[in-house]
Amino acid sequence: MIEADSGEEALEICRNNPPDLILSDWVMPGMDGLEFCQAFRALPGDQYGYFILLTSKSEKAEVVKGLESGADDFVSKPVNAHELRARISAGDRILKMQRELTRKNDVITDTLEELRRLYDSLDNDLIEAKKLQESLVREKFKDFGTGAASLMLHASGHVGGDLVGHYRISDNKIGLYAIDVSGHGVSSALVIARLAGYLSSSSPEQNIALKALPDGGHTYLAPSEVIAQLNRIIFSEMETEHYFTMLLAIIDLQTGQVEIAQAGHPHPIVLRHGGKIEEIGSGGLPVGLIEDAEFEDFETKLDIGERLLILSDGVIECPDEEGNLLGEEGLEDLLINLYALPTDRFLETLHWRLDALSGGGGLPDDVSGILFEYRGPWL
Repeated sequence: MIEADSGEEALEICRNNPPDLILSDWVMPGMDGLEFCQAFRALPGDQYGYFILLTSKSEKAEVVKGLESGADDFVSKPVNAHELRARISAGDRILKMQRELTRKNDVITDTLEELRRLYDSLDNDLIEAKKLQESLVREKFKDFGTGAASLMLHASGHVGGDLVGHYRISDNKIGLYAIDVSGHGVSSALVIARLAGYLSSSSPEQNIALKALPDGGHTYLAPSEVIAQLNRIIFSEMETEHYFTMLLAIIDLQTGQVEIAQAGHPHPIVLRHGGKIEEIGSGGLPVGLIEDAEFEDFETKLDIGERLLILSDGVIECPDEEGNLLGEEGLEDLLINLYALPTDRFLETLHWRLDALSGGGGLPDDVSGILFEYRGPWL
């Protein structure tokens, strides 16, 4: 315990050695108890001191004045020893609780700081993962001479579960594929990365959709066979609970003939001459649901100037600001409005319209698509 003869002396002691508890008279020569209390509260530092005023004043206005000056408690004169000990004990309990709260706050602050560092690290990793995933679609527009393909891929988060791409089979044939893995986020993106390797455009020898020929060229497997093989792979090699929808199309760049297999993916759409919109395909089962699932091929033919459109379900499930989904009818209206746009602008304009429809805050699901335009053989 430290004693002081005046408020000024007590304040100097508090500056050098902040106390846990102060017992001060209200009436003192020079600096009185209220001024001392106010000056004490103005001292820098985080440590809290419990301040008890000794006073003969009992009017409510005086008590309020003392509380506003920073006092925690009062003891009336003449002082009762038992009451004083009780007030000091109460102050000690409050100080212990305050110190415990401070300790816990320090722990929370340290934990939040560590979480912030972890979040920043994870955020940086996800940014890199996003760049890596975007690199899977190197060319958003590809001119094949007698045809051209435009690709769209927008994840709802840092990374997504959609993938679109193309690969060259021969001078006259290309493959187009669209995949939508169930769920969102990192686990779906990891499945996508694995699937991208099976349909590589840069390494034909690793592409399970291609078959090497003795002359060094390649032929192709039917789309249904490729999807069936991926179905076997997901059950035998990929330990995942994810499944995915898929559409694979083989296009003859000379004739406009298209071979397609559909595995639960939204129906492909053909934009015919005169603004006619034709939905084709029969649906099929997603990949990874049934081990011995069978898939079927079907065909269509593009005339010169007609286009094949493949979209993920994130398009028709795009909500407006009231939560109403776009649906197939809404999509058809959009396609009619966009029909005259060139192939290289069509999909990005479609995405812009979807974003505007949902209120401009981003879409809740990944959105992807392929638009192929058949231009006809060289003359």
